[in-house]
Amino acid sequence: MPETDLTLLITAAQKAGEIAGQFTGTVAKKWDKPDGAGPVTEADLAVNRYLEDHLRAARPDYGWLSEESEHDPTRHSREQVFVIDPIDGTRSFADGSRTWAHSLAIVKAGQPVAAVVYLPQRDLLYAAAAGAGATCNNLAITASAADDSDTAHVLSAKPTLEAQHWTNGVAPGFRRSHRPSLAYRMSRVADGTYDAMLTLRPTWEWDIAAGVLILQEAGGVVTDRSGRAMIFNRPDALQDGVVAGSGALHRQLLSRLVYSAEANGR
Repeated sequence: MPETDLTLLITAAQKAGEIAGQFTGTVAKKWDKPDGAGPVTEADLAVNRYLEDHLRAARPDYGWLSEESEHDPTRHSREQVFVIDPIDGTRSFADGSRTWAHSLAIVKAGQPVAAVVYLPQRDLLYAAAAGAGATCNNLAITASAADDSDTAHVLSAKPTLEAQHWTNGVAPGFRRSHRPSLAYRMSRVADGTYDAMLTLRPTWEWDIAAGVLILQEAGGVVTDRSGRAMIFNRPDALQDGVVAGSGALHRQLLSRLVYSAEANGR
């Protein structure tokens, strides 16, 4: 029987974890990418080489979008596209933390249809396929039903609370926490550990494509910061932030956010 797309991503993510595990984050070679694009390590590149070779050989008709690969000019003409972050949370990896993830998704006609977020050093494997629900370590997960933005527990960076982002200059009273890796944050909302997550900066598709599907299949709602549904495989590979949580909480957060396309550079 042919391997399903989700099974393909799961086995590839597990192998990626083995490859990354051959490197010690604090001594792995690290350098900064040009134009302030952030750090990269030899582990990122080793994992990316494996994933690109393995996944493209398995699905030669699919396009390719990865943080660590050269631009694939054919991806816009492909119905299905791999959207990959070999290591989401590179800074965390390089610091020797256990909190980093392999984020793998397949996008079809602009929407994620299969997704895996795997944290090998935390033994957490989140997975989802469109219409089939979401799991963590093969157990079904469900997003929180919290509906009060003043009492919710939200994953976000501290600058999210700055006055200019909120109506009347006042952020909701939610309890804020932070975790490395956008893919991991979205997965933790999907499994109900946290009630919502926010990021108000332009966000790379490879950071969030897998997490979007996992969170949606767990019953959560995900949009960009203006409330628009996300369409993936964009020419610039950027989304305009992320607002995610239960339907009611998502609506509350959006209603209190100030949105300015000009201020956000979009």
